[in-house]
Amino acid sequence: MRRSDEMDLSKRALRGRDLVVFSNDWDGDPLSKVHIMRILARDNRVLWVNSIGNRAPKVNAHDANRIIRKLKSFSEGIREVEPNLHVLAPLAIPFYGSETVRKANRHLLRLQVLRAMKQLKFERPISWSFLPASAPVSGTLGEDFVVYHCVDEFSAFSDTNGKHIAELEERLLRRADMCITSAERLYENKKKLNKRTVLVRHGTDFTHFVKACDAETQIPEDIAKLPKPIIGFFGLVADWIDQDAIVACAKAHPEGSVVIVGKTTPDCDDSKLRAQPNIHMLGRKPYAQLPGYNKAFDVALNPFVINELTLNSNPLKVREYLASGLPVVSSDLPEVRKVGLCRIATTPEDYVEKVNAALADKPGPNRERAEKIFHESWEARVAEIRQHVGEAMLAAGKKL
Repeated sequence: MRRSDEMDLSKRALRGRDLVVFSNDWDGDPLSKVHIMRILARDNRVLWVNSIGNRAPKVNAHDANRIIRKLKSFSEGIREVEPNLHVLAPLAIPFYGSETVRKANRHLLRLQVLRAMKQLKFERPISWSFLPASAPVSGTLGEDFVVYHCVDEFSAFSDTNGKHIAELEERLLRRADMCITSAERLYENKKKLNKRTVLVRHGTDFTHFVKACDAETQIPEDIAKLPKPIIGFFGLVADWIDQDAIVACAKAHPEGSVVIVGKTTPDCDDSKLRAQPNIHMLGRKPYAQLPGYNKAFDVALNPFVINELTLNSNPLKVREYLASGLPVVSSDLPEVRKVGLCRIATTPEDYVEKVNAALADKPGPNRERAEKIFHESWEARVAEIRQHVGEAMLAAGKKL
């Protein structure tokens, strides 16, 4: 295909289509899926189907509250949360238990999605799944095309039934017309089951996070007066976070502060962090406020333990730190090395050494540093996706 044809295809594909998207709950933090679908919703209609679960619910307050929220959302019906973007919160038991339960669940979910599609008058829909749990439904909705967009090694999450999730994913990979992956390791793995697998790495919301470099951006009160230097992290505190590295940085800088912006998952014990007097756990903050917190950081951390989950990950926060103009110290992950621009640490002691080096070399937000990630916008990534989907649809004999 000639380059001019490629450019034309990236402009023509995924325009005026109806997309049925299976993903995380819409009301959560804006992850890669939200960024991608917000851009595609400018030219397409999107039915966003809230999470149908990668694990069985547990008897705890977190899951109980989540169930209550889902019941409330379900009672609201289809919500148009943004122009062309409609959210359906289905009632569905996660795909576990007996085969009878799974069949009933598949039937219930399918009926709810078909009803929503009928209400919205969807035609020739493309189903776009970010979750293996959609496998029993994807491809049964009269779709014109099926996309599996894989952004994690879902079977490696500690709170899931890994074997069952792997089986669901294999089913989805074999059914999908194409698979889009966000990390090279995922690409190498998934292409074994789906020959039309492509790699499109994460982008970044550059215009949002570069505000950390602006003089007008306000630093929130709960971080503004903390002792410097401030070594910062935002995101989930979960079992894939290297707490020893964070504690080591705090102990190495008793005169300063380590700030964690984000909530702790229910299954994660963060007592080690809370025991350290200069570690400040500020909780989850609105996305709109993150540039203000990043403005207060002197160095940003991406402290992941090394396992199958993290080796397949492409941490979105790394690009968001960089777009904020921050020096970044990260664990040694393949996709972080691909980005470049980060100091790599392999042990808690190494984290301390690399943080000290960052503090000695232009700490805090720096516009020149931020500009180095400017080309990795979500708009550029969606253009890549349009190109790949267009090629796959034409190869399958489909109309764009």
